[in-house]
Amino acid sequence: MRRTRALLEDTTGTPVLGYRAASYSIGRDNLWALDELQESGYRYSSSIYPIRHDLYGMPEAPRFAFRYRDDAGLLEVPVTTVEIGRRKFPCGGGGYFRLFPYALSRWALNRVNRHDGQSAVFYFHPWEIDPDQPRQEGIGLKTRVRHYLNLTRMESRLSRLLHDFRWDRMDRIFLPEAERSR
Repeated sequence: MRRTRALLEDTTGTPVLGYRAASYSIGRDNLWALDELQESGYRYSSSIYPIRHDLYGMPEAPRFAFRYRDDAGLLEVPVTTVEIGRRKFPCGGGGYFRLFPYALSRWALNRVNRHDGQSAVFYFHPWEIDPDQPRQEGIGLKTRVRHYLNLTRMESRLSRLLHDFRWDRMDRIFLPEAERSR
């Protein structure tokens, strides 16, 4: 983590304050990883997804930015979910953004902004805007659907998303000025 962070900072000339674990791989069984991130100099993480999923997720985690321990300086900023009734549903990007109709994604993000009074965290992978990417052979139906569904619509949906909402960097939204400049 330290080497990668140093490489990114040297390459961009910009401090790297945030981290996201691959496949949202931080959960209830390895929260110690948040301590490692903090010790490596990160100020925030977006590595816990507060949903139930077959590959990742920590549904009992808070939906909005939190510190997982009272004495922990690292801020965890989960990918956005919308609450309907007592259930959390993903609405922060990736495959869900490609799967659901754009109007549903827009409604969910608006609900989080207006009803919950919170900023939304949205992500996507660079490969999701390349509908002509090579196709993997020998993968199951579930994996094919998760990876390739609606790739041809992704770029136009992102364009609409950029138009329909105001966006900024996570550190500017979630970290106080003093914490960004430490």
